[in-house]
Amino acid sequence: MQGGTALTALAPCDGILGFVLWLTMAASSLSRYCYFGHHGIFPRMQMRCSRKASSLWINGSSPCKMTAKTIRPLTRPMLKPPAINSLTKRSLHTTQLRLQEVMLTSERYEVQRLPFAHVSEADLSFFEHLMPGRVVTDVDELELFNVDWLKSVRGCSKVLLKPQTTVEVSEILRYCNERNLAVNPQGGNTGLVGGSVPVFDEIILSTALMNQVISFDPVSGILVCQAGCILENLNKYLEEFDFIMPLDLGAKGSCHIGGNVATNAGGLRLLRYGSLRGTVLGLEVVLADGSLLNCLTSLRKDNTGYDLKQLFIGSEGTLGIITAVSILCPRKPKAVNLAFLGCQSFSQVLQTFTTCKGMLGEILSAYEFMDSECMKLVERHLKLARPVAESPFYVLIETSGSNSAHDEEKLSHFLEHVMASDLVIEGTLASDETKIKALWALRERITEALTFDGSVYKYDISLPVERLYDLVTDMRERLGRSAKNVVGYGHLGDGNLHLNITAESYSHSLLDAIEPYVYEWTSKYRGSISAEHGLGFKKKHYIHYSKSQEAVLLMQQFKTMLDPKGILNPYKMLPAKTT
Repeated sequence: MQGGTALTALAPCDGILGFVLWLTMAASSLSRYCYFGHHGIFPRMQMRCSRKASSLWINGSSPCKMTAKTIRPLTRPMLKPPAINSLTKRSLHTTQLRLQEVMLTSERYEVQRLPFAHVSEADLSFFEHLMPGRVVTDVDELELFNVDWLKSVRGCSKVLLKPQTTVEVSEILRYCNERNLAVNPQGGNTGLVGGSVPVFDEIILSTALMNQVISFDPVSGILVCQAGCILENLNKYLEEFDFIMPLDLGAKGSCHIGGNVATNAGGLRLLRYGSLRGTVLGLEVVLADGSLLNCLTSLRKDNTGYDLKQLFIGSEGTLGIITAVSILCPRKPKAVNLAFLGCQSFSQVLQTFTTCKGMLGEILSAYEFMDSECMKLVERHLKLARPVAESPFYVLIETSGSNSAHDEEKLSHFLEHVMASDLVIEGTLASDETKIKALWALRERITEALTFDGSVYKYDISLPVERLYDLVTDMRERLGRSAKNVVGYGHLGDGNLHLNITAESYSHSLLDAIEPYVYEWTSKYRGSISAEHGLGFKKKHYIHYSKSQEAVLLMQQFKTMLDPKGILNPYKMLPAKTT
C-alpha cells in the first residue's frame, strides 16, 4: 500500500468482475475511496492488466371470433404453476386496516350512486347455484376486497364472486346485465388509482381462482394462461423452460396477468422488452352481456381486420373482463449484472443514461433512478441498508445478455468512463442473484415505504426526460411545509416519473394545492398524466389534460356500444358523458 490517499471505487462487488472493476476505477483518479476492504494508490500502468483480466471472467390459433351466450370450456391441458412464497408480495397491513378505518370513497369524493339494482336474496341463490362455495358475503372477509392497497379508497360491496372458468364469468355477466347489477372486476388489487375496488356496492368479481397455465410453446416462447395467474408464479413456471415474462413489477408477488393487461402495466424492463401492447398476442374477453370475444391467437403476425385486443389492453375492465391471455415471452438471460450508482445532480443522471445507451446498447435492460428522499424512506421505514455513500440521486442499471464475459467487459468499460468523467461519484455492483435482489429491493419497495409515511398522493407522469425531475423540484417549492415529503423516482429509460407526496393524514386543502396544478404542469410540457397506472377512479376527470375532446368522446362511444347499461367497473376511467 502506498501513501495515504484513498481510492473511490464501487462498493462490494462479486468475484472477478469486482476485482477487475476495482483495478479499473483506480485509473480514473488518484484520490478515490474503495469499499472492497482495500485502500491505497495503484500505478496507472497496472491498469493495463484490466483488459487481460477480463478474459478470465467466468462466466397458431384461429382468427378472432365473437359468440353470444354459447361458450365451450377450454380443453387444453392445464398446468398449474408452482406455489411461491415471495418476499415481494404486497401486504394490505390488515391490522392497520382494522385500527384505522378508511373513509368511504362515496363520502370522501361526494359521488352519487348510479341507478343500478341492489343484490337480492334471489341473486345470491343464482350465484351460489352457479358456483357452490365460491360466493362470499362475510363482512370481515369482504373488507380486504373493498379497500385498495394504499388504503385510500373503500367501497361497500356485499358480495364477492370467485369464478374458475370463462363459462362462469360469462354466466355471471349475462345475469348481471339482465338484472342491471354493477360489477367490479378485481385481480390482485395492487392498483394505485382506485380502479380495482368498488365505489359503492358493486359485485366484486375476483379472478383469483382463474390461475391455470393453459399452454406454453418452448419453441416460439408463447404462453397462454388464465387471467388470474400471479405474475411471479408465471415467471417461476417459465424459468423451468429458460424463459421469463416480458414485464416485471414491484407488485409481481400479488398482481395478476389479467390486471396487468387491463391496465397496460409498464414496469421495470419496458426499456428492454417493450409494452404489453406489443407482447400480448391474443386475449379472451367476456363482454358485458356475457358474450365471449375469442381473440386468443398465438400468432405473431395476423393482419386480418381491426386488432380488437388493443381495445381491451388498458381498458381497466370497463369494456369487458379479460379471462385468458396469450403473450410472447423472451428467453431468460444467462448473464445479469446490476450496478447501483450515486450521482451529484439530475443532469448527471441524464448524461449517464445517454452514455449508458451508447456503450451498453443491446445488453441494457433497465435504467431506474431515485432521489435521496426515497432512499431515506426505505432506510427509515423498511430498515434497508444504503449500499453506497449518501448522494442526491441514485441510479440502477441492469444488463442482461447471453455471454457473461462479454457483458462484464462492456459494463467495466462503461463504469470506467463514467467514473473518470465524474458523472458517477460512487457505486456498487452485483452479479450474484441474492445481491441483485437486495439492490432491486431498494427501488421496488419505495411504494411500500411510502405507505408507512402517512397519507400518500401518487402521480404517475410521463414527460420528456430532460423535464422529468423539474416537476418534483417545483412541487417541493409549491407545497412547502404543508407536505411531509415530496419524492421522485421512476423509469428514466422510458420517461416515466413517479411523483409521491406524503402528509400525516388526508387533507382536502393539500389535494387542492396539488391538483389540478400537477396535471396542468404536465400538459404544459406535453406529457401524460398517467404513464402506466391508468386513470381508475382518481384520475378520470383529468383525462382531458392528455387526450383531446374528440378522443374522449370516441372512447365514450366505445363504452356505450360494448356496455350500454354501464355495468362494468362504473365510476372509473372515463368522465360521465355530458348531454
